[in-house]
Amino acid sequence: MADGGEAEGYSARIVSAISDFAAADWNALAAQGSSARNPFASHEFLSAIERSGSAGDAAGWTPCHLALDKNGSLAGAAPVYLKAHSFGEYVFDHHWADAYERAGGRYYPKLLCAAPFTPACGPRLLCENAQIKTALALALTRITRQLGLSSAHVNFISEDDAKALGAAGFLLRLGVQYHWFNRDYRTYDDFLAALSSRKKKALRRERKFARDGLNIRRLAGDEIDAATWDAFWRFYRNTGDRKWGRPYLTRAFFDEIAETMSEEIMMVVAEADGTPIAGALNFIGGEALYGRYWGRIADRPFLHFEVCYHQAIDFAIERGLARVEAGAQGEHKIARGYEPVLTRSAHWIADPGFRDLLARHLDRERMEIDLEFAALAEHTPFKGA
Repeated sequence: MADGGEAEGYSARIVSAISDFAAADWNALAAQGSSARNPFASHEFLSAIERSGSAGDAAGWTPCHLALDKNGSLAGAAPVYLKAHSFGEYVFDHHWADAYERAGGRYYPKLLCAAPFTPACGPRLLCENAQIKTALALALTRITRQLGLSSAHVNFISEDDAKALGAAGFLLRLGVQYHWFNRDYRTYDDFLAALSSRKKKALRRERKFARDGLNIRRLAGDEIDAATWDAFWRFYRNTGDRKWGRPYLTRAFFDEIAETMSEEIMMVVAEADGTPIAGALNFIGGEALYGRYWGRIADRPFLHFEVCYHQAIDFAIERGLARVEAGAQGEHKIARGYEPVLTRSAHWIADPGFRDLLARHLDRERMEIDLEFAALAEHTPFKGA
């Protein structure tokens, strides 16, 4: 596809709503090249985001999804949004926007290919082979130019997507997250046995202290009733009000996923004297448990660690899941058995001068992240670390 346009029978178009794609067609593309379903690439998740009003013009997330057709059939797709800001992305480019605008440019709106409000790696260029990935990547650059935008960004990408985007001229950027890996543990005690004696004792004390006087339950699917969803909304709203001024997601989003994705949801609820005081919402993927949203209405030491991290490990061991991805940031996760992993994003900058400036910046940033990653890897709680 020369210049991101039409070639070899491919034709790119913008689709203004995820509902304009047949769910079966979208999900089939999202499953290509992977044996494990990623819930955040699914039609159900993206539809819940849009139908609930969490993403839309008013929120600064205007859907303009990319569809790639060949011989009248859908060959590839990507979840794409016209962004009026950089909130809810977890790959921080605010200082890029400031520098661009100080130089007289207009950074926003920009194009973003991502799962909204979701710092979890997964497929973004949805198709069955590398050739179509390249066509999708080039189409993103062409659309960016046609719309007169400053840039296109693809966040939390798979390694295959990174290769295609890099070949299409995107700048690649690294980040760090913390994931827990299941090394064929049969029980939580098996996991603890892999830790140093001091760390093992510390986690046992932490969990005992956190659970004292509480009833902590893991609920999945239809076990999550309407009253529990109402309680979780209070928790989530409280966290959102404190962190961002307002929550990113609407109440309707949680109603949508409760209806369409119930079998992919696990909720941890902590109760004091029968009253829910905290909760964490997780999504169950084909290989991983993804910790996404948490909140509380009472403050107790270590409660966050128990509800969000330890309970997720318990569940992953029970289900035989390969890993837990507990969201963005948080070096404190290392002490709980989570290990540093590199994440990737890709960025196409229309202005050649600004692109060169960012390329040099990202070269320096990658060296810093490599050093940070090596230092973090030395501090895991495992024996011999």
